[in-house]
Amino acid sequence: MQTLHVELGERSYPIYIGAGLLTDPELLARHIGGRQVAVVTNETVAPLYLETLMRSLEGFKVASIVLPDGEVFKSWETLQLIFDGLLTARHDRRTTIIALGGGVIGDMAGFAAACYQRGVDFIQVPTTLLSQVDSSVGGKTGINHPLGKNMIGAFYQPKAVLIDTASLRTLPERELSAGLAEVIKYGLICDEPFLAWLEENMPALRALDGAALTYAIERSCAAKARVVGADERESGVRATLNLGHTFGHAIETEQGYGVWLHGEAVAAGTVMALEMSHRLGWLSAPERDRGVRLLQAAGLPVVPPRDMTPERFLEHMAVDKKVLDGQMRLVLLKHLGEAVVTADYPREILDATLRSDYVALTQSSNS
Repeated sequence: MQTLHVELGERSYPIYIGAGLLTDPELLARHIGGRQVAVVTNETVAPLYLETLMRSLEGFKVASIVLPDGEVFKSWETLQLIFDGLLTARHDRRTTIIALGGGVIGDMAGFAAACYQRGVDFIQVPTTLLSQVDSSVGGKTGINHPLGKNMIGAFYQPKAVLIDTASLRTLPERELSAGLAEVIKYGLICDEPFLAWLEENMPALRALDGAALTYAIERSCAAKARVVGADERESGVRATLNLGHTFGHAIETEQGYGVWLHGEAVAAGTVMALEMSHRLGWLSAPERDRGVRLLQAAGLPVVPPRDMTPERFLEHMAVDKKVLDGQMRLVLLKHLGEAVVTADYPREILDATLRSDYVALTQSSNS
């Protein structure tokens, strides 16, 4: 087992990474302050891992809350089901909520923990690659709104993140690729040597090689822990973690939540960020194409929906958490491994990027 730390003073917490951690009762118990525990999971994960987790919680008074599965259910209505379960089982202020599932479960359970009786403890137990390397770390919690993704929520840190890499064995191939989009992101924004490692090891990652996955998770979580420790509430450097997300969130909102997986939309959005960085003169064509090829090697879409017009992109991008004082800030790349958050770009460059022929672009990256 590897242990990393998110350094946030009194709210610091560990990230445990290893195979079989769900079967370690002591590891969980050290982060549970009271006797009540509520496990929040979904209909897909529950048959796979809920019983294992419940065995590790023997001795505690445990209730399980099983939600429907899918991004479309990341809503007020589903959030109320968590509160219904907590209140029905009469959970008090010393209860601990455990989020067992992917990013949707982690975001909603964390938001419920932030709100229930004005704040109770929670533990993240992510079971998808995307949630293990990204959403479970850093304390972003929340739900979607029909007009914008993740626009309602709170910064609320967990007591611990427990990453059982064995849970990836049951992960569908499409979900694995979606998680790899966030892994690649770390190389692009702050760790160029990691890109070379990913290029060499992508076949092993897609084949669920345990050693390769563990290394990629550790390196990704270490990068995110450093960024969150320096900027918890996204007032500066943390916003660089959103590379491709402003474009990607627009795709998710336009297509309908869950039609494109989050990582798929981020991948297409990252290609748009690479192209815009190239048009600004920051990235060479070979550098841009290197990023595109790596996303393609991960099995990810690199072309936005063909029916999505620039006008629709701009309409959705205007409802983004990085918009300040009416200025649309974007995460772009000065170099591979160096990201910036900026509103200082010519509008015509953004317009040209949105009108790019991405089919031709991705074909050139393969030549």
